[in-house]
Amino acid sequence: MADPLQTVEQVALVAVPIIIAITLHEAAHGYAARHFGDDTAARAGRISLNPLRHVDLFGTILLPGLLLLSHAGFLFGYAKPVPVNFAALRHPKRDMIWVAAAGPGMNILLALVSVLLLFLALKSGAVGPMALACLWTSVEINLVLAVFNLLPVPPLDGGRVAVGLLPQPFSSALAQLNRFGMLLLVAVFILLPLIGINLFHYLVQIPVDFLERPLLTWLGVQPE
Repeated sequence: MADPLQTVEQVALVAVPIIIAITLHEAAHGYAARHFGDDTAARAGRISLNPLRHVDLFGTILLPGLLLLSHAGFLFGYAKPVPVNFAALRHPKRDMIWVAAAGPGMNILLALVSVLLLFLALKSGAVGPMALACLWTSVEINLVLAVFNLLPVPPLDGGRVAVGLLPQPFSSALAQLNRFGMLLLVAVFILLPLIGINLFHYLVQIPVDFLERPLLTWLGVQPE
C-alpha cells in the first residue's frame, strides 16, 4: 500500500513548479498583449501573478498529478488561457508573434533560472533532496511547456507565431485550424498513444531531452 505522505510529496513535487510555470506563462501573454495595445486581459483581471486567476483545477493540478501517479513517462498541464483580442493590437500580424511567444519565452527563462538555482544548491550542499527534486522538476516542466506550446498548430502559441510569420494565403489557411486544433491535439497526444503511436515522445520529449543534456553536463550530472 502506498505511503500517503509519499503520495502527497509526489503530487506537491509536480503541483508547485507547474502552478508557478503556468501562472507566469499566462501572465506573460497578458503583459505582452497590454504592451502592444490590447487591454482585454487587464480588464479581465488576468494580468496577475495570483495563481488562482490562472489555475484550472483539472489541467493545472489533477492532470499532472494523475500523470505522475500513473507513471505515464511525461508531465504536462495547462491553465485557463489569457484572453487576447489580436485585432486590438497596434500591428496585429506582427505583434501577434510577440504576444504568442511571450508564454514559451517565460517558460524558457524559468527553466534557466531553475537550473541556476539548482547549480547553486548543489554547490552549497545545504539544500535537501526534496528541494533539489522540485528544482529539477521545474526545469523539466518548463522545457516541456515551452517545446509543446511552440508546436506550429493553432491554438498553441507556436501556431500563432507561425500565422504571424507566414505570408498569405498560408497564414489564413493555418489560422483556420484554430477551430478544431484542440481536437487534433487530443487525437494526436491522447488517442494515438492508445494504439501504440506516441507522437508526444518524438515531438516533445526528444527535443526536451536534447535541451536537457547540456544543462545536466553543466550541473556535473552524467546524462543517461
